[in-house]
Amino acid sequence: MNTEQIERIRRMEQVLDTSSEAVSALASALEQYQALLPSLQELAEYYSSPLWVEDFEADEAGILPADLKRGVLSEDAVYDLLCSHSHLIKELKTIIEKNRR
Repeated sequence: MNTEQIERIRRMEQVLDTSSEAVSALASALEQYQALLPSLQELAEYYSSPLWVEDFEADEAGILPADLKRGVLSEDAVYDLLCSHSHLIKELKTIIEKNRR
């Protein structure tokens, strides 16, 4: 019995299990992400439109209900999400380029 061979097989089995879980989780996350892209585009268009400004000004004037969730009117929340989205796209492109070889 070759101890080195057995350890190698155990290690590769662990890599197989961990990698299979990670690939499955990423596939699921990408599926969810792809499904929400039209909504994300809608949010980006809203954020850069006069409607967002109108809603923001209504909030600033205290016209909106106090119990209305309004994170979308936070300049930072939408901007940060769109920046994260852009960064993620760049990261995915980098990963693809590195793994084409």
